[in-house]
Amino acid sequence: MRSVSNMKVLNRTYTNPSRGKGVLPTAFLIAFTSILMLTGCARMGNPDGGWYDDTPPYVVNASPTDGGINVAEKKIFINFNEFIKLENAQEKVIVSPPQIEQADIKTQGKRIVVELKDSLKPNTTYTVDFSDAITDNSEGNPMGQYTYSFSTGDHIDTLEVSGYCLNAEDLEPLKGLLVGLHPANAHDSAFRSQPMMRVSRTNGSGRFAIKGVAPGSYRVYALKDADGDYLFSQKSELVAFMHDSIVPSWRPDTRQDTIWLDSLHIANIQRVPYTRFLPDDLALLCFQEPLTDRFLLKTERPEPHKLGICFTYGDDSLPQMKGLNFDADNAFIVEASERRDSLVYWLRDSTLINTDTLIVEMTTHITDTLGQLSLKTDTLTFTPKVSYEKRLKEQQKELEKWQKEQDKKKKKGERYDSIMPVKALTLQLSSRGQIDPTERILFETPEPLDVCDTAKIHLSVKVDSLWNPMPHDFRQLTTRTYALTADWQLGTEYSLVIDSAAFKTIYGVTSGAMKQGLKVRSEDDYCTLFVDISGLPADMTNDDSLVVQLLDKADKVVRQTVRGKDGTAEFFYLKPGSYYMRAYADTNGNGQWDTGLYDEGRQAEPVYYYNEELDCKAKWDLNRRWNLSATPRHKQKPLAITKQKPDKQKQLKDRNAERAKKLGKPYVRDAGPK
Repeated sequence: MRSVSNMKVLNRTYTNPSRGKGVLPTAFLIAFTSILMLTGCARMGNPDGGWYDDTPPYVVNASPTDGGINVAEKKIFINFNEFIKLENAQEKVIVSPPQIEQADIKTQGKRIVVELKDSLKPNTTYTVDFSDAITDNSEGNPMGQYTYSFSTGDHIDTLEVSGYCLNAEDLEPLKGLLVGLHPANAHDSAFRSQPMMRVSRTNGSGRFAIKGVAPGSYRVYALKDADGDYLFSQKSELVAFMHDSIVPSWRPDTRQDTIWLDSLHIANIQRVPYTRFLPDDLALLCFQEPLTDRFLLKTERPEPHKLGICFTYGDDSLPQMKGLNFDADNAFIVEASERRDSLVYWLRDSTLINTDTLIVEMTTHITDTLGQLSLKTDTLTFTPKVSYEKRLKEQQKELEKWQKEQDKKKKKGERYDSIMPVKALTLQLSSRGQIDPTERILFETPEPLDVCDTAKIHLSVKVDSLWNPMPHDFRQLTTRTYALTADWQLGTEYSLVIDSAAFKTIYGVTSGAMKQGLKVRSEDDYCTLFVDISGLPADMTNDDSLVVQLLDKADKVVRQTVRGKDGTAEFFYLKPGSYYMRAYADTNGNGQWDTGLYDEGRQAEPVYYYNEELDCKAKWDLNRRWNLSATPRHKQKPLAITKQKPDKQKQLKDRNAERAKKLGKPYVRDAGPK
């Protein structure tokens, strides 16, 4: 500003006593002007050269008028006091009623232009919710939450419905989900056949607010809309629904408004009246329906001795396998995953292992075009990655390399072998060294066993420096997993000895001798946790099963138990550390959490989180009371283990306050229009 004033002075005439009236020489004018411009430019870049623009943009006017009625135009112009930016419009800006053909939303300098492509509905309130997407162009000052509205009828609907969307399984906030309304008297199929009438989108906290709602009764739905049709059309889409209808309303209320002196000090806390729209605390628990459609996903032969078949979903019965170039009767040992959707066929016969191409006719249940399971026959071809001929060459190279090493030892007079030893079977043990009193020792074999001689498995307990035989149980759990259990005593040492050849695979590979020392930790190494649980769901009794789980900092289950009929969940022999706690109502008693089904009106099994960290210390007994329903669902999960963090709130930079402090000048924030 100083440069401009000086320029105006230089344009005036002056009087020279010796020469009379005249003007400054042109060269001098140009040079002096340049100096002033440089000086002015330097001051513009200096933080002390002027106040920053810390004022957010605001709307000057709009066409059609914001809140206008009887509107017929589909093109909207919203004008601002300064140049603005629209951040991430695709994600943040939402038009309601939803537009099947996406609206065109763009900025033009100091204005936003919204062009609706769909035909306008009669007597309907339209809202364009910009959320916090609008900032000024120069400094990025956020305008804050802004919604533009108009009506094609003679009045504006102003009611709102708000709440939270959470993942039903772990109460994670769900960001970017559509939440919408259907009339309460609409058929249940409306969610599958008609677009939602009004919609909103959740933020990083799972929070949504549906605006421009007319008086009436509604049902609320949430949807991760994969195909953009605003209705539930795919099983892969996350979905939520409420059994009860809602009636939007409002009432006058007050809230606290904090006036900040600066970024650290509060000037005042005022109670500000506002209109509270209800309901504002809905909790929509979203789930994905089981993907029960069964198709053949892939086949493979990763190694010559096993065939792999994967389906999209399991089946109660195994496929019928018929060999087309070999006899498939008794040719396999079948290993199935827990859900029976992944199968491994271990070949028994070395002749089949050495056959490069195996052709199988498989008959199994596959989902047909009507969505029903029916028997289907497919011809499958299995070829290993490495051919039999190439494997023989690699084995020969390995043998020759070994023979050269033995020849070198022989020439040096060292001990050597004349027959190449066969590699022994290697067992994987789940525990080595210290164990817990409730622990079982798991054995996993790389291949199915043909022989498991339990007489060669010896467990001894140390008593007064003597080793005495210890009763134990050894049994098979799955195709390649076995478990050893015993009545472990606190602070006691044990010795596990396995004789050679105790295990032998179907390919003739035997195990070597093995010895493993085990010691059970002492009682002083543990913490005990007792949880008194109340506030059960209304439809749950003390006889129903409530599974209580302890979680680590990654939200993974480390221990679980079932709430007793006395209302207490007990965890003994807990290792010291920090834990979190979750519970779910096992309504069908199958010992696992189950998702919901929309067409059957079945919600996912309810899940609850204890909203505090549990600090377990050695030698301590920890007692906690937990009312499942005392805390709203969206506040239950501790932030420390919540993966979806809240969106970072946009705030004015408030750099003028800091500058005023440096200059020793008083400062009052001007948050309103300039």
